Amino acid sequence: MRVEFEIVHPDEGSSFRLLHQKTIAEKHAWQYHYHPEYELVCVLSGSGTRHVGNHFSSYDNGDLVLMGPNLPHAGFGLNAHGHHEEIVIQIKEEVFNQSLLSIPEMGAMRQLLERGKYGVSFSGETREKATRKLVRLLKQPPFDRFIELMALMQFLATSAEYHLLNLPQDFLPLTVQKHHERLKSIFNYVEKHFDEDIEIKKVAEIAHLTVPAFCNYFKKVMNITFTDFINQYRIQQACTLLQQEKSISDACFESGFNNVTYFNKVFKTIMKKTPSEFRKTV
Repeated sequence: MRVEFEIVHPDEGSSFRLLHQKTIAEKHAWQYHYHPEYELVCVLSGSGTRHVGNHFSSYDNGDLVLMGPNLPHAGFGLNAHGHHEEIVIQIKEEVFNQSLLSIPEMGAMRQLLERGKYGVSFSGETREKATRKLVRLLKQPPFDRFIELMALMQFLATSAEYHLLNLPQDFLPLTVQKHHERLKSIFNYVEKHFDEDIEIKKVAEIAHLTVPAFCNYFKKVMNITFTDFINQYRIQQACTLLQQEKSISDACFESGFNNVTYFNKVFKTIMKKTPSEFRKTV
């Protein structure tokens, strides 16, 4: 669960990057990462897990999410199974700030970009229409593509069919660059030892902090306790194991839990469904 910094280069002759990805979900690394660009993800086909900031939940039969600069997120094929297809747009904040956002006509879009800091998931007719618009972008030349993207963003900005993935009153934007090396060490340790008993004292030593200081630091930076973070990571691993047709008991113990009853309780809290219900959807 490394927090990787992704370097994004615009397409040739364009101010943004447009990706059309088709893959087998199990063969792709959906790492947790961040970048200074806004990102709009449209899953054309596939179901999986969205992990955006502190938000962790499942989506079915497609998804449409806008994320703001430096908002950590995993690839949307996380915990997906089989064929996965998506369109991704990545565009630098400077493209908006240089001139566009200063004009009166951009009022709604300014509000949309502000909401993007917390992750915005779109639904209903908005998602359906936006998906069709994104597919059309794939065949257009750079200038037409840019104009159509601005029209799409305005369409999203004026839609009421959305919800924030992280609530403003509960979410502190993660200053990733400032904490990059320390967080990287913590996440690397969790990745290697999630299936073992993780002693918080050991993790605090890796972060060069006392246990109380580490607990305060992690909660302040991630807006989640370290225990809750470990549980989320282990449930993520358990989902993958269940998709591999492991038994619930095996998924429990192989993902680092030592009690099936507690595993079922944590799974239901995070995934909003029991392990048995989850298995029926994969």
